[in-house]
Amino acid sequence: MNIQGAQLAVDKWIQAHGVRYFNELTNMAQLTEEVGEVARIIARRYGEQSEKPSDKEKDLGEELADVLFVVLCLANQTGIDLQQAFDKKLDLKTKRDHDRHQNNEKLK
Repeated sequence: MNIQGAQLAVDKWIQAHGVRYFNELTNMAQLTEEVGEVARIIARRYGEQSEKPSDKEKDLGEELADVLFVVLCLANQTGIDLQQAFDKKLDLKTKRDHDRHQNNEKLK
C-alpha cells in the first residue's frame, strides 16, 4: 500500500467506524500523545532509562502505527496529498543532503 492508499483506507475507516474526523486541534493533541508514547518506549528500551516490566510489553510498531494513523487523518482533513508531499520532500532531501551525509566524518 502506498501513502495515497493509506490515506484512502483511513478515510474509509473513519466513514465506516467513526462519526467524523476529530477536529484538527484534537488530532494535533492526539498526535502529540501518540508521539509521547513512542518516545517513552524508545527512551526506556534504547536509552539510558530503565524499562519497567509494564513497558516491556509495549509494541513500538503499534505505537508508530498510531502516530501514522493520526498523521494520515490530519492530511485527509486538511486536503494534503501526503504521497505528493512525501515524494517532493524525499527528492529535496536527496538533492540537498546526499553529499552532506556522505562527507560527514561522524557517520563513518
